Amino acid sequence: MNKHTSMLGAAGVLGIAVVAGGCASSVERPDQQKQSAESAIQQAVSSDARDYEPILLNEAQNRVADAEELIEAEKYLEATRLLEKASVDAKLAGARSETAKAQQAVEEINSNIEALRQRIEESQ
Repeated sequence: MNKHTSMLGAAGVLGIAVVAGGCASSVERPDQQKQSAESAIQQAVSSDARDYEPILLNEAQNRVADAEELIEAEKYLEATRLLEKASVDAKLAGARSETAKAQQAVEEINSNIEALRQRIEESQ
């Protein structure tokens, strides 16, 4: 009986592990992640990423396109990972664009300040 009981217990544990593993590996369609990545790309475009970070923006767009193919092939986990990378790339492109625009604004302000200083010196 002990041998039979322990084998049943082991089989039960194995069965539970298989069922739990199966549930853990089933991944839903990453529609939310796709929408998030597309939104991040649109925000990057609005931040003039096409002008300041075109390569990074293009990478994000390509990753979304690749993820769409993976979704069609029902490879949701791989698609989710690509979409997360696309979101990060797009957000980074947008942030770098905003930084570049801010740096240009600072340079312009400094240039204007210097021009005003020269006018003041000339007028004195």
